[in-house]
Amino acid sequence: MNLSNPPKRVTIKDVAQAAGVSTQTVSRVINKFSYVSETTRQRVEGVVEELGYRPSTLARSLIQQRSYTLGVVTYGLKYIGPSRTLNGIADQSDQLGYMLVMQELDNFGMNRIEDVIDSLLARQVDGILWAAPEIGDNHAWLEERLQNISVPVLFLAMQPRPGISSVATNNYQGAVMATEHLLANGKRRIGHISGPQSWWEASERKRGWRETLQKAGIDASEERCAEGNWSSSSGEQAFLQLLESFPYLDSVFVANDQMALSVLREAHRQGISIPGQLAVVGFDNIPESEHFYPSLTTISQDLQRLGEEAVQSIVQMIQARQNNQFIAAQSRFIQPTLVIRESSK
Repeated sequence: MNLSNPPKRVTIKDVAQAAGVSTQTVSRVINKFSYVSETTRQRVEGVVEELGYRPSTLARSLIQQRSYTLGVVTYGLKYIGPSRTLNGIADQSDQLGYMLVMQELDNFGMNRIEDVIDSLLARQVDGILWAAPEIGDNHAWLEERLQNISVPVLFLAMQPRPGISSVATNNYQGAVMATEHLLANGKRRIGHISGPQSWWEASERKRGWRETLQKAGIDASEERCAEGNWSSSSGEQAFLQLLESFPYLDSVFVANDQMALSVLREAHRQGISIPGQLAVVGFDNIPESEHFYPSLTTISQDLQRLGEEAVQSIVQMIQARQNNQFIAAQSRFIQPTLVIRESSK
């Protein structure tokens, strides 16, 4: 390697010359402006990839008066859901040329949301992704503060609200799918181990279970439900509680896979055959669910896609605001899928 003659840095002029266009056209393609023909866009993008051109974020920021930085507010990264979502956010941000500044509510406390927002705005972020789940009244600040935030804000894992943009997994539909699967397999005494009911996602999953059973004319009273806190140990305790209050259950829908796997383990300890005596369905499709014995039927939510779509949406909101365009607030759901395995066959 000749360190005295380092490779020449590729410039925007090099890209323009190779693509046979002006530097202004290259700039429009790089910055995702719409008024470039698709043929030209593809040609320029091909040259950018071929030459390995990397635009200067600083120069782009100065020209467009944007920082190309997104603020991300997270909570509960010890849980698989928030961490998977963050992966999607990071991947898509990198593809679109945005850097991330992350704040964890765990570190601030729920009563210091104002500090989180002020910290991100002080770093000149272009937009904020509120990826912390809705727990209790931790979104009560929305009505007072949201209109005064100077950058677009998009929420993940939040109950839809008028005039607020959000993206979330359709937790209710996932629970409906899980319960309908058990009904289709002839199960009628279907219990539920829920997540903490202060979480909106957990309450939606419980609602899906309850309303599906009620629609089928089957009892969905509270004695057929026990509450966990998402952890494996809480799933085990909830299962034992459920066996006491509802000893004749023939199946159980569990609000996440970590708790569901502990149900499989405890059932084995007690000599309960799965799926012969008890069918089990979880929620999340974590990697372990496929390799446990018996393998776990579960609801798969595409959290990678959730994070990616959140970034795409916030970037659209940022671009619209920069161009003085109006984009109506939207609440969108990512549809989950049922993955059938041994625990419910």
